[in-house]
Amino acid sequence: MVKGMKARNDTRMANAISHLDKPLESVPAVRRNAGRLIGVCVVEDDSGLRRNLSRIIHQATGMRCLGSWPEGNSALQEIPALQPDVVLMDINMPGMSGIECTARLKQICPKTQVIMVTVYNDSENIFRALQAGACGYLLKRTSATGIIEAINEVSNGGAPMTSEIARKLVHAFQTSAAVSGSDVELTQREREILKLMSLGSTDKKIAADLNLSFHTVKVHARNIYEKLHIHSRAEAVMRYAAERSLTTGMPTTRP
Repeated sequence: MVKGMKARNDTRMANAISHLDKPLESVPAVRRNAGRLIGVCVVEDDSGLRRNLSRIIHQATGMRCLGSWPEGNSALQEIPALQPDVVLMDINMPGMSGIECTARLKQICPKTQVIMVTVYNDSENIFRALQAGACGYLLKRTSATGIIEAINEVSNGGAPMTSEIARKLVHAFQTSAAVSGSDVELTQREREILKLMSLGSTDKKIAADLNLSFHTVKVHARNIYEKLHIHSRAEAVMRYAAERSLTTGMPTTRP
C-alpha cells in the first residue's frame, strides 16, 4: 500500500514537472504598486519542481523570485527578512509540514499571501491549509501559465483555486446551507467543540481547554456528527469553514 501511494505521488510529481516545462504563455502582469515587481518565494522539497517554479517566476513579466527553500524551517528563518508578496508552498515536506509553515509564516508576515501548490486534493488538507492562512490552493498539475495567473490574482485580492478544489468548497457550502435550513441545532458546548475541531485541536487538547473529560468530549463529538450527518473530523472542519466563509465570496478557479 505504502509503495503504491509513493508510486502515485512520484507519477504526479513527474507530471507536475512536465507541465511546468511547457512554454509560458503571455499573461498580463498585475503590479501591487507602480514600478514594483511582485516578490515571490518558493518552498518545495522536490528539487526539479523547485527549479521550474523559480524559473517560470523569473520569466514572468512583473515578477521576481526572491528565493527558494527545500523545507519549512530554513524558509521561516529567511523569508521574513525578504517580505515577499506571495509564497508558493508545498504541503508534504521533511520536518515541518507546509500547513504548519504557513500558519507560522502568517503570524510573522501577515501581509504575505500563501498559495498551496500540492498533489493533495483531499478535503482535510484543503481546509487545514485554508484555516492556517493560505488564500489559494493549486494542484501540481497546474500549468506554468496557471501558476503565474494565480500569483497575479492573489496579488490583486483574489483566491485562486484549482477547479476540483473549488468544487469541494462549493459542496461544503451547499451541505452547510442544507443543514442550516433544517431543524438541526447544536448546543453551545457542541459549537465550542466544533470550533476547536476546526482549529485543529485534538480531543485531548479540547478536553483540557474546556476543562472536560476526554470521554465527555468524545460524546459531544459523536453528537455533533449525528446532528450534522457527518462521519469524520475533516467533514466537521469543512462544515465550520464553509459557514464562516459564506460572506467572503467564491474563489477564482483554475482548470
